[in-house]
Amino acid sequence: MTMTTAITGKEFVQLHPNTRQQALAQKLDYVVVDGKPYATETGEYLGDKYVHDLVPRRTEGQCKVIKSKRILEEHEVENGGFVFTFFKQSRMISERFPTLNNSDIARLMYLGTYIAWNTGRIQYDNGRVIDREGFEKLMGLSTKRSRELFKRYVEAEILAERDDCIFMNPTVFYRGNVKTISHAVSDMQHTRLFKKTIRDLYEKTNGRTVGRLALVYSVMPFLNFETNTICFNPDETDKDRLRPMGLEKLAVLLGYANAGKLKTALNRVQIDGKVVFNFYENPRDRREKRITVNPRTIFAGTGEQLAAIMVQFN
Repeated sequence: MTMTTAITGKEFVQLHPNTRQQALAQKLDYVVVDGKPYATETGEYLGDKYVHDLVPRRTEGQCKVIKSKRILEEHEVENGGFVFTFFKQSRMISERFPTLNNSDIARLMYLGTYIAWNTGRIQYDNGRVIDREGFEKLMGLSTKRSRELFKRYVEAEILAERDDCIFMNPTVFYRGNVKTISHAVSDMQHTRLFKKTIRDLYEKTNGRTVGRLALVYSVMPFLNFETNTICFNPDETDKDRLRPMGLEKLAVLLGYANAGKLKTALNRVQIDGKVVFNFYENPRDRREKRITVNPRTIFAGTGEQLAAIMVQFN
């Protein structure tokens, strides 16, 4: 039904009872942005469902919430959708998976973009199941190396195999409503990992350079959600109290010989010719470089925060 400026009493009575009930509910719980109605709770566009009285009924603050959700949704679509990835804040990935090297971590990120909604089954976007043979092809490895990698993932309790299907541990990567697995991840944080971006990054590497992609995953536990900046106190919500981590400290943390080698490695991770890791000066010490991660790879903040961070990468 096309939208009009108002719905008459007669038209309202003629609506199907279910539609009439929904219209009444939405009439009390929607906001108009740029002349179009959106559900306040979800940000869903309502104009293609039934006729609305286009009278704004929400505050400026509620309009900002709707706009923020729309910005985030557009970002998700542009970057191919996302999966949730879970981690313990300020805890090294190597502590959680001590048997995996950087190449294993990079391949795990790539594999994590191929999981099914709610089930965690490894499959292509068209629903075709990825079995052990498909795993070998997807990873681009020889049969021997593929079997060795698969064994490491199983032993680390990342993957499991049932009925010729491979399943991802939902506390590592998950697609679906997080509430359904909340009991398993109650002591963990999570962020969005964007599928298209990670696949593009992975597919532009080779066996010698694939390990660089692990840098994205390795810094994840130290990212402040408000700013996507690598910090010592990533859970801080007051920007003035953030303690950003410089190159020198991050190099030590990640096991690099010096800050120069780490900076070179970070600069080589790029999306469409644009950097994934951006450096900016510490205003208190111009010799120190702080690091922000491009939210096209991982991001857990709001649409409003996203817009502010993306300025650094445009």
